[in-house]
Parts: sequence; structure tokens; C-alpha cells
Amino acid sequence: MPRAKGERRLAILKALAQMLEAPKWERITTAALAEKLDVSEAALYRHFASKAQMYEGLIEFIESSVFTLANQITADEADGRQQAEKLLEMLLAFAEKNPGMVRVMTGDALVGEHERLQARMNQFFDRFESTLKQALRVGSDGDAAGRSAALVRYAMGSLHMFAKSGFSRKPGEGFSAQRRYLLA
Repeated sequence: MPRAKGERRLAILKALAQMLEAPKWERITTAALAEKLDVSEAALYRHFASKAQMYEGLIEFIESSVFTLANQITADEADGRQQAEKLLEMLLAFAEKNPGMVRVMTGDALVGEHERLQARMNQFFDRFESTLKQALRVGSDGDAAGRSAALVRYAMGSLHMFAKSGFSRKPGEGFSAQRRYLLA
């Protein structure tokens, strides 16, 4: 029985994300992706116009997942500092659960791809920083802009270390001890 178009698209994105989870990562070709799925490259292109569109699908998943959770956190937690802490913890936990997505978030997987993909990930982090800044303003942080920028840079560094360690150095490792310095 043939799969529905949406199911095949999802299977392609899942396979791409799994390939990105390989500790010794190499640039992924459509030929390798097609081979993993046991389909032809032409079959991939029936569902996505380009490899860039496949990466856009992964970016949409990242955006949707993270900002849905961020909205829940800001709605459920009244204290601004607690919001900021929970937001950062959530981002680090998302990365740990989705190592293949970390390669997209850090831009590693986007090297050599269309520059709009990296621009979109940059916008993601700008938006996340704005969410942190708003939380810190609610918490009456006199330097909400500076602290939110530092928190995003901390998160990005944690994601890079996770990817560069072959996913052995967890992004949330040490956060419980470091949070007192970050959110003092």
C-alpha cells in the first residue's frame, strides 16, 4: 500500500535527521539519503524540490517545537527569572533529545547549502533571545538585553560542544551549577 504524501515527507525528514546524528558527521548527499530510504533520488524530489527544502522542513520542526514549548513556559510561569531559566533549560533539553537537529541549529549541516537556511537559523536565535529578554524584563532585570544575549551565547556554545563531542558532552551538563552565574 503506497504511503500518503505527508507520511513520505515525514519519513524523509526523519531519515535526514537520523543521518545528522552520526557522531562522525559528513555532508549528506541526496544519493546517500535515497539509499538510506531505499528509494531513488527522483522519489525524494517528488516530495521536496531541493535539499534546501528538506533542511527547511527540519528548521520548521525546530521552530515549531521550541516556540510551542516557550509559549507554554511564559504562560505558566509568572516569575520572569524563572521563565528565563526554564526557557534555557528547555532549549538545552530539546537539543539533547534531538542531536541531529543540533547540526542544523549550529549551522554545521547548512555549510554549502543556500544561505537563506543559515539566515533562518539566525532569526530563530534572535527570536529566542527576544523571548528571553521579555522574560527578564518581566523579572525586572535592569540589563535584560545584555543578560539575554549572554544566555543565548551560552546555549549556542553548549550546542556546539555537544555536536563537536560527537554528542557525548550533553548540552545541559553542568547547567544546574552554572545557572547561578548566568541568572544571578
